[in-house]
Amino acid sequence: MGKNLVIVESPTKAKTIGKFLGSDYKVESSFGHIRDLPKSKLGVDLENNFEPQYVIPAKAKKAVETLKKDAAKADQIYFATDEDREGEAISWHLAEILKTPKDKIKRIVFHEVTKDAIDEALKNPRTINLSMVDAQQARRVLDRLVGYQLSPFLWKKVARGLSAGRVQSVAVRLIVEREREVQAFKPEEYWSIDAMFSDQAEKPTEFEAKLAQIKGKSVDKFEIKNQTQADKILADLKDAAYKISSVEKKQTTKKPLPPFTTSTLQQAANNRLGFSAKQTMMLAQQLYEGIKLGDQGSVGLITYMRTDAVNLAEKFLDEVQTYIQNKLGKEFTTGKKYYKAKSKMAQEAHEAIRPTSALNDPTSIKEYLEPRQFRLYQLIWQRAVASQMAEAKIDNTKIDITAENTDYLFRSNGSVIQFPGFLKIYPTDTKENILPDLKEKDAVKLKQITPNQHFTQPPARYSEATLVKALEEYGIGRPSTYAPTIATIQDRGYVQKVEKRLQPTDIAILVNDLLVQHFPNIVDYQFTANMEDNLDQVASGDKEWQPVIKDFWEPFKENLEIKDKELTKKELTEEKSDEVCDKCGKPMVIKVGRYGKFLACTGYPDCKNTKQLNGEKEVAAPEVTGESCPDCGAALVKRRGRFGEFVGCSNYPKCKYIKKEAAQKFGTCPVCKKGHIVTKRGKRGVFYACDQYPDCKTAFWSKPYIKEGQTEPEKCPDCESILVYGKNDSLACSNKECKYQGEI
Repeated sequence: MGKNLVIVESPTKAKTIGKFLGSDYKVESSFGHIRDLPKSKLGVDLENNFEPQYVIPAKAKKAVETLKKDAAKADQIYFATDEDREGEAISWHLAEILKTPKDKIKRIVFHEVTKDAIDEALKNPRTINLSMVDAQQARRVLDRLVGYQLSPFLWKKVARGLSAGRVQSVAVRLIVEREREVQAFKPEEYWSIDAMFSDQAEKPTEFEAKLAQIKGKSVDKFEIKNQTQADKILADLKDAAYKISSVEKKQTTKKPLPPFTTSTLQQAANNRLGFSAKQTMMLAQQLYEGIKLGDQGSVGLITYMRTDAVNLAEKFLDEVQTYIQNKLGKEFTTGKKYYKAKSKMAQEAHEAIRPTSALNDPTSIKEYLEPRQFRLYQLIWQRAVASQMAEAKIDNTKIDITAENTDYLFRSNGSVIQFPGFLKIYPTDTKENILPDLKEKDAVKLKQITPNQHFTQPPARYSEATLVKALEEYGIGRPSTYAPTIATIQDRGYVQKVEKRLQPTDIAILVNDLLVQHFPNIVDYQFTANMEDNLDQVASGDKEWQPVIKDFWEPFKENLEIKDKELTKKELTEEKSDEVCDKCGKPMVIKVGRYGKFLACTGYPDCKNTKQLNGEKEVAAPEVTGESCPDCGAALVKRRGRFGEFVGCSNYPKCKYIKKEAAQKFGTCPVCKKGHIVTKRGKRGVFYACDQYPDCKTAFWSKPYIKEGQTEPEKCPDCESILVYGKNDSLACSNKECKYQGEI
């Protein structure tokens, strides 16, 4: 009798599941997607109802061959890929490739990689959900049509190397529009009057108050517009006596927050831990698939991290109630709490992100986790446990202070946490402000009064957290798309991080304006959200996927053909200027390149003179480094070229000296053992090669992986070749014959 074959996507997940199952089961990994659309062509048959033309990528062929052999020997095959559309599609692709009879296939799903969850899944197998598969196919085809049709249009009309995407372009639009709000913002002046009082006790207690009323009317933000008005108030208050006119006390409660969904986890991890969305999801994937906990072996520590539901399993609810009562006391729990998702499309059958066991409190397993893993796990554990705790009780005090014989009233607000409740586990920004015990008509002493000038602030640029929130509110994308979307727009040079905020580049603004004007549906918020709704209806079986694609494709294709004829690169990327070329005397125009706006001579290609511009469209003066050119003695300056910033001679083009920066080394060359692997640049971009070329021609297209604190690259556990960075924060073997993939 043959074994049962269980197939998952990840080797880590395979190890964790493997330890739960007996000798009757063999657990193998597909190493992610084993079939996809081809990279070299569209891969969608536009004449045959948008039929996808799938291929097996070269990197997946070895895994496919192994799985085919195992499948041929197996009595039963269980597809245990993730329970989302992508996971369902991977199972379907596996079934198509392995050509296994339907009676031998079973689909199992689970929200956590634990023994109980796996055993329960094996008891309740189902068939592959073809509606979910169709929804994933529709998304893939839709994104391919946009990317592979619109990107070449941008290459032709703007600049090579640009890309457009159905979701990424909308995200860029959000960032560009926020940037324009920032640039158009005009600060408005306003003033506040702040005072410091003290009570009349033997040991006086000082407390702050703000001017709150004038003639019984509340002082709004712009009541005091300038210093003249502020000075008049101070003159009116000169020599005034102060007394308490009212003391109001009341208790308020603060409710715990629901457990994490994908978007709220990304937001909290960004705000509290400084993690990017991509980094958060990478770490969450590791915690989900399994961490080795000493003698326990590999243990899945959290539930599935791509979810928009806020449900918690009854088993966890029971467990966490017991934990809270035993560790903190009965007063910290008021029974099970159930939350309802705000999103109408949330899949209520799924669970929120939570620890697989409340008993695995962060401190008890800290020694097994890397620092970043620990911080994220602690955040998830605290939020899930706190969601089941009692409300915090806060005593609030409002004290009004009257300046006698004037029209002015000051107010001081105090708060004391009377009972911490859930704040004991999950602290928020709730702060205490303790006021002295004062009664009506008590006299208080003015210690200091200060007029403070303020200016209104522009809207804040998006952080990764606020962008995720905006995407979710607009209904753009789904839990699995937030992190890759944000990573893509940064990798493609459309967005850069400035002080942890997302700022669009010049090329992003140009491309966005082009799309808004000429392809409005692609970047329309409502249109994109409606498309997500259509995909959801495909997933639920309420719509066929091909008509959804057809309704989008036909008007898009027609518009693309029109714009291809109408628009020229010159009108889209060039702008007149008053500058004249100092080399040949011809007019110069403003162009937009991948590194921003610059002046270019209209005499090109005979004259190749260019000048970098600053944000005000003024010629940017080269930054002097303080060094002298070794060839001619002129000053060395920082310039920007097609490959980014470099240091060159200020006497260019008479002197063409360029300073060579010391090459970064990535360990000893594994072939010649004499040279070092260094960064190099060729026609196809950056690569990594031995510095002993041409004697040694060792080269890699991906950066070698070196652990922090080490000097030599890590070796592949399968073949001893060096490891390099792969896609999506993964590791890959540099040996093309070896298909090893790992995690950082």
